[in-house]
Amino acid sequence: MVLKQTLTAIETIDSAYVTGENVKELFSSFANVTVTVQTVDGDKGSTDFIKVVIPGSNGKSSGGDAPTVGIVGRLGGVGARPSRIGLVSDADGAVAAVASALKLANMQTKGDTLLGDVIVTTHICPDAPTLPHEPVDFMDSPVDILTMNKYEVVPEMEAIISIDTTKGNRVINHKGIAISPTVKEGYILRVSDDLLRIMEMTTGQFAVTFPITTQDITPYGNDLYHINSILQPAVATESPVVGVAITAQSVVPGCGTGASHETDIADAVRFAVEVAKETTNGTCQFYNKDEFSKITELYGSMKILQTEGQKSPQV
Repeated sequence: MVLKQTLTAIETIDSAYVTGENVKELFSSFANVTVTVQTVDGDKGSTDFIKVVIPGSNGKSSGGDAPTVGIVGRLGGVGARPSRIGLVSDADGAVAAVASALKLANMQTKGDTLLGDVIVTTHICPDAPTLPHEPVDFMDSPVDILTMNKYEVVPEMEAIISIDTTKGNRVINHKGIAISPTVKEGYILRVSDDLLRIMEMTTGQFAVTFPITTQDITPYGNDLYHINSILQPAVATESPVVGVAITAQSVVPGCGTGASHETDIADAVRFAVEVAKETTNGTCQFYNKDEFSKITELYGSMKILQTEGQKSPQV
């Protein structure tokens, strides 16, 4: 069960005074878990980046060879104070990431240690700005997307789950969670059968996926429409990235309050934990390596989509 960890994360983060150090304190009783907090200033304020490392029994942090899984809680901010009072919908990614780390840490104390390391990253900002967006306003962030990727997408991550509230759109009409196709080096690959299986197992429902476009996997700042930042980690790594969207039937702004649903977040946590288990022990693959080799052989590299692209010539 992960609802306890989800509620603990919500209670901690739902505060005008919350800092990364408050989140770090949640892990103080777990001797094997390493938590680092770094405050970073941007043009619109500051935020606390958090990195939690839960070592595996055969993880690379201790000289082993089991794969390392990354869980990224993607968001602009957990609050939009003073214009909004309380926890915003956009906070769900941070809550899910912290709750996932708490569950994995707690499992170790009960003898259930994963084979590989799991690295969980997110950031905490209770007073982030908002940003106009269609069909509803986005949460903005005190720092730019390149800074987020610098602190949240670390080189050790060999397969990445990016958890993000994805309710401010009209293309997902499902309350709960949904997953994206796998994105790797500019290619949108087919949805992983292993991830579909795990999703059906953990939610007890048919798997739900959501569409993404080429522009969704390009870096922010190129003046193209993006569904949100859920696939932005994919521009900063060669590892496969899958978006885990926390979703709604209605269109909900990221800066909306009273819009976080504990059971939906817990679904994302349960999925993330099970994916971490199976990926580190080799029973879950984010993509088919032979197919990826074939598509790159046929069509070449798509890494240009991980960059700002070609600039128009000056007239």
